[in-house]
Amino acid sequence: MPSLGADMEAGVLVGWLRQPGETVKRGDIIAEVETDKGIIEIEVFRNGVIEEVLVQPGEKVPVGTVLARIREDAGQPSAETANVTDVAKAPKPQTGPITPTVSARPPEEADRIRMSPAARRLAHDLHVDPADVRGTGPSGAITREDVLAAADAAKRRQAPIAPTSIATKPRETAAEVRLRRMRQTIASAMSRSKREIPHYYLATTVDLHRATGWLTETNSARPVTDRLLMGVLFLKATALALKEVPELNSVWEGEHVALRTDIHVGVAISLRQGGLVAPAIHDTDRLSLDQLMGRLRDLTNRARSGGLRSSELSDSTITVTSMGERGVETVFGIIYPPQVALVGFGKLVERPWSIDGALISRPVVTVTLSADHRVSDGHRGGLFLNAIDRLLQEPEKL
Repeated sequence: MPSLGADMEAGVLVGWLRQPGETVKRGDIIAEVETDKGIIEIEVFRNGVIEEVLVQPGEKVPVGTVLARIREDAGQPSAETANVTDVAKAPKPQTGPITPTVSARPPEEADRIRMSPAARRLAHDLHVDPADVRGTGPSGAITREDVLAAADAAKRRQAPIAPTSIATKPRETAAEVRLRRMRQTIASAMSRSKREIPHYYLATTVDLHRATGWLTETNSARPVTDRLLMGVLFLKATALALKEVPELNSVWEGEHVALRTDIHVGVAISLRQGGLVAPAIHDTDRLSLDQLMGRLRDLTNRARSGGLRSSELSDSTITVTSMGERGVETVFGIIYPPQVALVGFGKLVERPWSIDGALISRPVVTVTLSADHRVSDGHRGGLFLNAIDRLLQEPEKL
C-alpha cells in the first residue's frame, strides 16, 4: 500500500485490474486504491508477471502492506519485486443494501457513454444506469461523484416520507461525505506542516512585459486549442530555477532531508466539488512548453474527473499554486510535507514601473516562496526567486 500523502495511514483496495499470471510492464495500471483523496490508479514500476495478490478488494490495510508479488522477467520472486499500488479519489465502497435504478439498457449503448473505468465499475456495482446520470466531468464525462449522486438520489426517491411533524437532521450525500473527509485530510496535513515546519516567506514582483509580448505573438499563429497559457511559463521557470538552487527540490525521509535529482512539480488543482489536489508533472524541467501545456490540460481533466495515478500524487518534489484566476494578487502557501518549498503566483496586473528613469505601465506578477528554514535560508530563497525572474525575461528560451 503506497503512501499518497504525509498523513495517509491506510487505504482500501477497490479492485484488481490485472490478475495473477498476467504479464505487466512498467507504468501499467494494475489496481485501484481508495483514500480520503479519492480513488487512485496504482502503477507497477518493473516488468514481470503477477505471481499472487495478497490483499482482496474491500480490505483496508496500512501503508507499507504488500498488496501483490511480481516475478521479474528473468528473476526469482523477491520481496523487492512486490510492487504495491497507490491511491485515488472517491468515497469508500457501499457496504449496505442499495436499491437505486436498475439498468435496463443494452451494455453496448452504455459503453458509448463518456465515463471513466472507475465510474463505470461503480455504476455496475450500484445498479445505476449511466444513461440516467448527468456527467459533470470534462466534455460531460460521468465521474464517480456523479454516479454516487445518482445512486443517492434514487435511494431518496424510494425512501418512505417521514411525518412532517418530526424534525430530522438531513442525511449527508455521498459527495458531502467525500468533501468532508477530504477537508479533514487537508486540515491534518496543513496543521502538521505549520506545527513541524519552520516556514520563512519571501516575495518579489516580476515584470512580465517580455513574457506577455512573446506569448501573444506565439499564440497569434496557433489555433485556439494549441495556445499556451502563462501558467506553463511559470511552471517551466520554476523547474529550471530549481537547478540553480537544488536544495529546494528535496523531501524529508524520516529525520533526514533527501535531495532529488528529478524535478517533478506538483500543481495545485481545485476540484469542482470542493477541495484540492496537487498531482505532479513528471520531469517538468525536460518538457517543452507545448508538452507542458498538454500535460497540464490532461492532468487537470483527470484530477477533476477521477483518473489520477499513484505516482502523480506521491512524486512531487515542490508545489506551485496560482491564485490569479481567483483575482488574488499575492499568495503565501503552506508547504505540503514531505516537501520543503512551495511557490505561489498571483494575478497579473498593470502597475507603474520605472524604466531608465521613465515611469510607464507594465504587466507584473507577484511571485512568493514558502520554504523550510531547516533546509534553506532567505539568501538561497532570494536567489531562487531571482532565477525565476531572470528566466521569465527570456521566455523564448524556456
